[in-house]
Order: sequence, then C-alpha cells, then structure tokens
Amino acid sequence: MNLDDLVFHPWSLQGPRDVPTLVGGSGSYVTDISGKRYLDFSSQLVFTNLGHQHPRIVAAIKEQADRLCTLAPGNASDIRGEAARLIVEVAPGHLGHVLFTTGGTEAIEHAVRMARLYTGRPKVLAAYRSYHGSTSTSIHLTGDPRRWASDTGMAGVVHFFGPFLYRSAFGSATPEEECERALAHLEQVILLEGPSTIAGLVLESVTGSSGVLVPPAGYLRGVRELCDRHGIVYIADEVMVGFGRTGAWFGVDHDGVAPDLLAFAKGVNSGYVPLGGVLVGDEIYDMFTKRPYPAGMTYSGHPLACAAAVGAINAMHEEDTVGAAARLGTHVLGPGLRELAERHESVGDVRGIGGLWAIELVRNRLTKEPLVPMGASGPANAPMVSVAKACLDRGLMTLVLGNRVHVAPPLNVNDSDAATGLAILDQALAVADTFVT
Repeated sequence: MNLDDLVFHPWSLQGPRDVPTLVGGSGSYVTDISGKRYLDFSSQLVFTNLGHQHPRIVAAIKEQADRLCTLAPGNASDIRGEAARLIVEVAPGHLGHVLFTTGGTEAIEHAVRMARLYTGRPKVLAAYRSYHGSTSTSIHLTGDPRRWASDTGMAGVVHFFGPFLYRSAFGSATPEEECERALAHLEQVILLEGPSTIAGLVLESVTGSSGVLVPPAGYLRGVRELCDRHGIVYIADEVMVGFGRTGAWFGVDHDGVAPDLLAFAKGVNSGYVPLGGVLVGDEIYDMFTKRPYPAGMTYSGHPLACAAAVGAINAMHEEDTVGAAARLGTHVLGPGLRELAERHESVGDVRGIGGLWAIELVRNRLTKEPLVPMGASGPANAPMVSVAKACLDRGLMTLVLGNRVHVAPPLNVNDSDAATGLAILDQALAVADTFVT
C-alpha cells in the first residue's frame, strides 16, 4: 500500500499520484525515499526562506520542546513575547502588536474582521490576479481561478485591476503610465462603490502565486493615499513576500509605506512549524483596549512555532538574509532568467524581485497567447505538466501555476546551486518551445 493514497490532498484531483515521497532535506535540497536529491527551486510553497533543516531553527524548536511544548493562548509566554518583539522590530510604521495565527489564510480572515469592526463598514476591495487563502473570506478575496468554485458573490468583496504592464488592462506603454492609470481606476472603483461602504483594501505588496507582479514605483504610496483620503483600512498581504523574500523585510518597504494591518506567515519561521499573524497598527489596537476582540484560536502563538520564529529571525539578522535575497535577484536570478528568455521562444515575460520570480510561457510572443488557458486542467494543461515533469525528472522541484514557472529558491541558496537550477530550467523550456505556434 502507498500510504500517500490515504491522504486527501488539497487543490488536487484525488487518486494515486506519481510524485516522489520526500523523507529528508538539507539546505536547498530535499531527498526522496530512494535517495534521489532534488534542488528545491520553489522553497516548497515559497516558505523555506532559510532552506531545509537550518540548525538555528531546529535547535530553537528542540530547546522549546524540552521546556514547554504547548500552551493556551490566554496564558503569558516568554517565547511568544520574544517572537512578537522580534517581528515588531522589523515591521514598518506603527505596527506595534501581533495577533498570532496558524497560517496566512487565518491572518487575512482576522485582518478583514478587524477592519470591519474598526470602520463599521461591510465591503472589502481586493485585486484581480491575487491569492489570499482558501477559507471563506480569503477565497472570496482571491482574484484568480482558484476562487471560482467557491465564489457565492455574497462576501462583500469588490475586485479591481492592479498594475500589470505585460498584460495591461489600461493600454499602458510604460511603468509610469501603468501606475497612474491603475491608481485612477482604483479611485473610480472606490467612488462608484461608495467610500462610506468600504472597510478595507487587501493587497499583496508583490503579487505572489497569481503571477509575481511587482508594482511600479509609487503604486503602493498611491494606494496608501487613497485609503487615507477615504477612511479605508489598508491591509497588506505579506504572507508570501514578508520576511526577506523580496530583498527587504517586507514588500511595502520598497515603496516606503506602512499599512494599517499586515498579514504574515511563511517566511516568519521558514515554515518549520505552522505560524502566521497580523501586525496591528496603533489606532486599531487602541479600539480593542476598550472592547474585547471577538475571536481567537486554540493554537494562537503556539510555543514551538514561536520558538521557530525566534530562531529564524535571529538567523536572518546574523546571516544578512535580506541582503542576500536582494543580491540573489539582482545578480543571479534576474540576469539568468532573462538570458533564458532570449533563447526560448516560449518565454513571453520574465519578472520578479529578490528571491521571487516568474517565467510566463506563451504560444506566441506577438499575441501573448498563454501556453495554457486560465484555469486549465486535464488535457488543456498538458504543456505545463510536461514542463513540470521535465524539471522533476532532472532533479529540480519547481512551482508551476497557470502558464508560469515560478522560481523561488531558499534565500540562502549558493550561486553554484542557483546555476544548476537555471541550467535545468533551460532544458525544461526546450520542452515548452515545442508548443510554440
């Protein structure tokens, strides 16, 4: 019996799967049950920012397990407080308190709840081409095909177009035009929906799994100004890009803005133990000093998860992980991926920042027709399945989403391993080229 067949797998067609069984890992590599090693160019789901089995994080978990494995959230905890201190120290603006969750989707749920309680308004704005989680509120906020099967149209969510120059909804020719027109569009959505009905705006600071869309300079500043003007709570979704992934502690840092609430998870402890949270601004925090916050979680601020965060954040400071991520994007992944684009007709666009990049594959560069349609599955998705298989067969774990190959290795990947990953991608893109028309 294959024990994996007993597991009900998320986002998957159920039944036997042809995937390796992973039993070990070290640094940028994982090992399957047969002993074969795979270079992890996805950081799993973009969360092992410090790679696998980082000794500082493992030691922190072990030390906490020897002291106290678990604790109810109503009790004070030294390790929970230390994790909050380290997170607040690197946070932007006046985000001075942390509500701990067990992951990013819960963080988004609670951030939206706080915004609605704070403003007394019902609606929330979110971008198309976004992903915010798979629970009820967060899946409705999501702006890509993963929402379709669950969307009831009753969650008070209004979607808008964010900036995306390669497939501009506004006919823009330059990043500056795209920024200006996207902000004008957002303002029109706010005015037509009625500012007095809008509690919050949820925005990935860099769009992650829906395309790796890096906003043009000034866009986040413009969003901040619109939210201030209309009394809307600005919620930054930093679940994927927070804690160094973009070459800054948080994605909003690139535009020098601070949101009212900031949702995080993944990189806060490299995903070693499930942990997420909401960084809460002072004004919203002050409201809940006068009335209780009407929600909670059994495992909020779990000691083992918080210990992992303390180990991870301290390691990031000591190893300058943020600087390493910036260099990775500027000197290694960016140039390497653009060189691949010059050699392969299937590559329509390469975009990214720090340790988060995407290769968008097309059937025709002139028409920009995607290699597979949006939301493709089954035979329609065969070209991307072939690309993913070409990578895996050669020992490279990638994240293939839609018509894109996402490149997101651990932020401490060395140059030699990065070069190996790019060389395998070169071979896999030759497979994609066979589908070009």
